[in-house]
Amino acid sequence: MHARFPSLSPPLRRALTLWRPRSIRGRVTALVAILAMLLLVPSGVLAGIVARQQLSNAGWLDARRAAGLMAAADRAGKLTDPVITSSVPGVDLLQLVGPDHRVIASSPAARGLAPLSTARPSPQDPQQDVETCAIAELGCVRISALRVGPGPESNVIYAGGPVRGVVSEGVFDALFAVQVAALISLAIWATWKITGRTLRPVEAIRTELASTNVNDLSSRVPEPAGDDEISRLARTVNSTLERLEHAKERMDHVLAAQRQFTSDASHELRTPIAGLRAQLEEARLHPEDTDLVELLDRALGDVDRLQAIITDLLLLAKVGAGAPSALTEVDLAESARMEVSRRDDRLPVRLRLTPGVMVSAVDTQIARVLTNLLDNAQRHAKCVVLVEVRRDGKTAELVVADDGDGVAEADRERIFERFTRLDASRCRDRGGTGLGLAIVRDIARAHGGTIEVGESEAGGARFVLRLPIVEHLPTLARDASLTLAAFSAR
Repeated sequence: MHARFPSLSPPLRRALTLWRPRSIRGRVTALVAILAMLLLVPSGVLAGIVARQQLSNAGWLDARRAAGLMAAADRAGKLTDPVITSSVPGVDLLQLVGPDHRVIASSPAARGLAPLSTARPSPQDPQQDVETCAIAELGCVRISALRVGPGPESNVIYAGGPVRGVVSEGVFDALFAVQVAALISLAIWATWKITGRTLRPVEAIRTELASTNVNDLSSRVPEPAGDDEISRLARTVNSTLERLEHAKERMDHVLAAQRQFTSDASHELRTPIAGLRAQLEEARLHPEDTDLVELLDRALGDVDRLQAIITDLLLLAKVGAGAPSALTEVDLAESARMEVSRRDDRLPVRLRLTPGVMVSAVDTQIARVLTNLLDNAQRHAKCVVLVEVRRDGKTAELVVADDGDGVAEADRERIFERFTRLDASRCRDRGGTGLGLAIVRDIARAHGGTIEVGESEAGGARFVLRLPIVEHLPTLARDASLTLAAFSAR
């Protein structure tokens, strides 16, 4: 408040703070009231002045009109009667005065009076308006003096009436003041009502938002009809609530997955650690009965399992951190051929490779996908494993199939969850971490692809990785882009 009124004294600042309306409705109404007073009060004063001036001018106009009628009658020789009758309402003082200042004829109200004025208009200015208070019997009067003819012996017509009193002007001013006050009051009342009706939806939105619980974001604020600012505000609020609800659902899902992952990871890490500790404690208690070589082999096996689990967990965290960087063009067929050639598996691997199927990917992660799928196939296959690379429209497909027992349809989604092993796989697993297929799924999603499992022709499992294909550029353009990339890398 000090920043708003820096030059005011503290009591005045406090008074302005108390007077300032708290609601938008009150502020708008106060603003309209101030504007109405600033506009209507000067307008009313100006209108009163103009009206009074018009009222005053109307008396002069009536007097001139009456003088003109009498002058025309005198020129026509019709004013032979010493008594003149006025035909203009409000003008009851009429005199016909000769060149010798003698009253020739007069109206009943001016009978017996001396000339109403000493003014005698000249031929060059035949009409004069005068206001005089010299006649005690009449008070102040407004007289229009009109010369009948241009000659030196011309008569003069005096026509007029008493000056209108202050009472009529006061009543006139009061009438304008009442009208101005009524207009200001009407503006304030209309603003208060219209503003209240306009802001009613905002109050409904505020009430609904105030009752919204962070644990339940399913409620929505009412949306008024139309396309004004309040309607758009309501739609924006509902859209925001909907996004928050979806975000909360995703967050709840992520938290649940994290809790499950933490529980599974702690269980998977606890088992080899507990086995390693038990072996070491037993060797410490009975060192003479312990075969050191066998103990070291078993301990190293447990350490290897721990290292594999931790490595897979770190890879999952890295893949889940966002879109992969350092993407290159990878030939799926060539990558599959190299991976199979490096392995020494118990069962043969048949290859059906379509050359030139290029994808934009991290080559090490694609190699890890092949490794995990081949490891899984070798564990479950009976006689042979099939690796196939092909093109389906704008999609590259990497297929790894086996002739094992397959995966039941109810388990085809669950096997991609972390630390999930089916009963059959647990029996055959020798050192697996339970993260292989989860890693495959996360790498596929990070590259904009998908991974699915179905039934192979031999009745086993058939895993299909689908990735977007990179269209080949012309040789010159591809070489130029690679040169620019190498230059930028410097």
